Amino acid sequence: MNTDTGRATADDPSAFARPGPRETPPAPPVRVRLALPTDAPAIAAVHQASRQATMPYLPPQRRTHEEVTRWIREIVLPQSHTLVAVRGAELLGYAALQGELLEQLYLRPDVRRAGIGSLLLAEARRYRPDGLYLHVFQLNTAARAFYAHHGFRVVAANDGSANMENLPDLTLRWTPAPGSIPPRGTP
Repeated sequence: MNTDTGRATADDPSAFARPGPRETPPAPPVRVRLALPTDAPAIAAVHQASRQATMPYLPPQRRTHEEVTRWIREIVLPQSHTLVAVRGAELLGYAALQGELLEQLYLRPDVRRAGIGSLLLAEARRYRPDGLYLHVFQLNTAARAFYAHHGFRVVAANDGSANMENLPDLTLRWTPAPGSIPPRGTP
């Protein structure tokens, strides 16, 4: 830069340099909170997308988004302790507990294998420190591996007559080792 004229010169090549790429701000952290009734449409969307992407062996969905939203709002939220994983305003996944039963844990397909399911499961464990059980289709090998990784063990095998899909499933149980789960609110 020529200090006399204030103009760029060939003597100062940095004066002609293009600005570098703009850095994108880091994504907000993922946090887990209790679900709100206003989350019902987003939870329904996660539920439908996840089932379609991860369980192709299920029959095509017959329920509309509005019907699934109504089910979430009128059945799941009032009857379950429902947790959601969010990043800013984005709902990424949810888990619904009924007593010791982990009734549902679903993630948006685009955020799988990013630790979000583990965050939801860890929070569910804090709410049910004496143990959890769940049902999983025998065909759902990815979910079975996820739960096995997190210490769930098969306690029963079923022929599918007890579920509406009529697919063989397994009952899995997690029982904590003494002193392994910190109480809620503990970092």
